[in-house]
Amino acid sequence: MKATSVLRAPFAGRPIDRVELDYDARVLRRKLLRTALGTDLLVDLPKVTALAHGDALETDAGLIEIAAAEEPVLIVTGDLPRLAWHIGNRHTPCQIEPFHLVIRADHVLRAMLLGLGATVAEARRPFTPEGGAYGPAQVMGHDHGHAHGPGHHHHHHG
Repeated sequence: MKATSVLRAPFAGRPIDRVELDYDARVLRRKLLRTALGTDLLVDLPKVTALAHGDALETDAGLIEIAAAEEPVLIVTGDLPRLAWHIGNRHTPCQIEPFHLVIRADHVLRAMLLGLGATVAEARRPFTPEGGAYGPAQVMGHDHGHAHGPGHHHHHHG
């Protein structure tokens, strides 16, 4: 089975299968995946695409739903606006919930957040961060190609 296009959620139609992918794996262009029902699925998109939980890949056989897979995360509680500012200032993908923030497990960020008075708990759950200015489900950090044009400056504190 081959997928060459993406339908963004919410989409019309009923999926025939699904594929679970962690945050990093949801950014792809060409890759062989295995669906939940055990079918090989070749994804061959025209460009690198960030897939969000709930999107679907279009195949000749039907729609394959994208599901966020469980992965190691940190559940952050405390002064959420202040903590979200520090997380965002480091260009870290962040899932924003009403009473907590979720980031991927990272010992350096964990130590920083604890130092800021946050409560941090480790968990395994699907990670679906805010897309921000970079599109659905994709936030790029400095080490992943985040580039600034001439004259663009900002300071990182911490």
